[in-house]
Amino acid sequence: MAADMADLIGYKVEASDGAIGKVDRHSEYVGRQFMVVDTGPWIFGRHVLVPASVVTRVDEENETVHLSATRAEVKDAPEFERGQHADDMAAIQIIEHYASKNSHT
Repeated sequence: MAADMADLIGYKVEASDGAIGKVDRHSEYVGRQFMVVDTGPWIFGRHVLVPASVVTRVDEENETVHLSATRAEVKDAPEFERGQHADDMAAIQIIEHYASKNSHT
C-alpha cells in the first residue's frame, strides 16, 4: 500500500459497489493492520474493522480508499466498539470474515 494506514484517517471509503463511510482510525493487532471505518448514517453509525488486505487502491488526490469488499460484506462484519481491544482471535475472525466472502465471488 502506498500510504501509511495512519495517514488515511478521514479518507472516504469506497466498497466495490459504492461508498460506505470514512476511515475513523488505524489499528494494528498482532502485526496485522486494520482500518476502523465509521459507516456513518449508512448503517446507523457502526464502526467496523477492515483489514489492510482488502484495500485495493488508495487515491491520495481524492482522499479515497477503495476496497475489494462489497457494501454487504462490510455491513456484515463484526462491529468494533471504541475502547475495545481486539486480541489475536478477534483479528483472525475479522480476516476470515472477508476471506470467506471473497472466496465465494
